[in-house]
Amino acid sequence: MMLIFGIISTGLWVFYQQQLTNVAREAARYAAIHSSTAICPTASWRDPNAPPASYPLAPYQCDGPNQGWPKMTAHARRSVWGTNPGAVYVNACWSGYVPSYVTIPGDGNYSAASGFPIADHPPEEGGAPNQFVQCNIGGINPVTNAGALACGPALTTANDDPASDMPGNQVTAYACMQWSPPLAGFLLIPSSVTMRAVITEVIHRQQ
Repeated sequence: MMLIFGIISTGLWVFYQQQLTNVAREAARYAAIHSSTAICPTASWRDPNAPPASYPLAPYQCDGPNQGWPKMTAHARRSVWGTNPGAVYVNACWSGYVPSYVTIPGDGNYSAASGFPIADHPPEEGGAPNQFVQCNIGGINPVTNAGALACGPALTTANDDPASDMPGNQVTAYACMQWSPPLAGFLLIPSSVTMRAVITEVIHRQQ
């Protein structure tokens, strides 16, 4: 019986982790397609360095962080099956490139206090590679330290995004949920498990 219950709990954990990965993938894909060139862009905390004429500048963004990205979140939550979609939280941040002559402070993560220019440059300019600047979620690099991320809504601030939603930049989507395993307390099964998934996509130009 102990072996059977352990297999069931492990199987459910794998199932929900796959659901969460799908949520993060759909969120990243949605944000990558609905770039600054879209009619209703999914925006970062920073407006583009050279926005299209029709771009809705903050705080009038169509699907922006001030509102918790309602369109991206709703689209991503459609991938949830077998649990409450409202219990799944979705956050995102935007990364980009700065010229090679710009000094990136600290470990390369962005901080608004540093004051270096918005990272809306191409990967290369004149054959010279530019520096990639990774975004944060709540001050934490989601790519290298996802396990340290909190789980909840509206985790990002203006300090977390070095780049905008311009094509060529990257968007990192983070999905999480608190899962209560069945038979919690049996076989050392915890009462609550924080599940996380992180997916990064290159932002596309929408025709």
